[in-house]
Amino acid sequence: MLQFFLCFILLAYPSPSSASISKHVFLLAGQSNMSGRGGVINDTWDGIVPPQCSPSPAVLRLDAALVWVEASEPLHRDMDPTKTCGVGPGMAFANRILDKDSNIRVVGLVPCAVGGTNITEWARGSFLYNQLVERTKVAVRGGGALSGLLWYQGESDTVMREDAEDYRGRLEKFFIDLRADLVSPSLPVVQVALASGAGPYEEMVREAQLGMNLPNVKCVDAKGLPLEPDTLHLTTPSQVQLGEMLADAFLQYLPGPIMSNAPKRFHNFVLDFFRKLTRHRH
Repeated sequence: MLQFFLCFILLAYPSPSSASISKHVFLLAGQSNMSGRGGVINDTWDGIVPPQCSPSPAVLRLDAALVWVEASEPLHRDMDPTKTCGVGPGMAFANRILDKDSNIRVVGLVPCAVGGTNITEWARGSFLYNQLVERTKVAVRGGGALSGLLWYQGESDTVMREDAEDYRGRLEKFFIDLRADLVSPSLPVVQVALASGAGPYEEMVREAQLGMNLPNVKCVDAKGLPLEPDTLHLTTPSQVQLGEMLADAFLQYLPGPIMSNAPKRFHNFVLDFFRKLTRHRH
């Protein structure tokens, strides 16, 4: 009888494979260089989309109305509407992920970045934080697997020394809080160490980013990537390079296919329960 029950449960709740996941969801958050200003000069985007950022039916975007649509540049056009958006790292990231890992068939990007924001504006309970959480919850409905967070922020925290000094603690708390509220304690995070800053404390913020040692948090360094004439924002080619750097860093997380955590945990729970019960009976 017990064996019959176990077989029923495992058939009803099979351990998922990557192929059973409708889309792999990635959150894009931070400020303007994540939102994308590549090709934007004097508040005008040049409209140039490099091949690495070309649209694909396998790359989706959750728009501001919480509807999945085919992704295209600029990804943040309706999420950062008070600024002129251009090319960011998201499309290059998604296309490289699909190219490098055949187990990932559909990428769902969730744009949430807003230009000019300080890390305090992303603290738990803030508008941006709540919006990020709610958009994520919508994104994973219907089979989406929350696969990672791409984070590029900190330029605004280079202006005041106090903000730069407190940056590491605030950022660590943000990652910890977000993982807790998304019930994803091991959520992979790939953050970007600043290429530029809006103030004199850029190196202090960079040190905080590069020195972070939270589990499952990787950092790619954007320092040295070419900037637009404003000396703050990455050029389109730089955004392409950054997107591919983010993808390569994320792929290091993957010993095998990505799996949805909740069904896997349930599956393992049933197996553990059965093993313990069998040992007890013998």
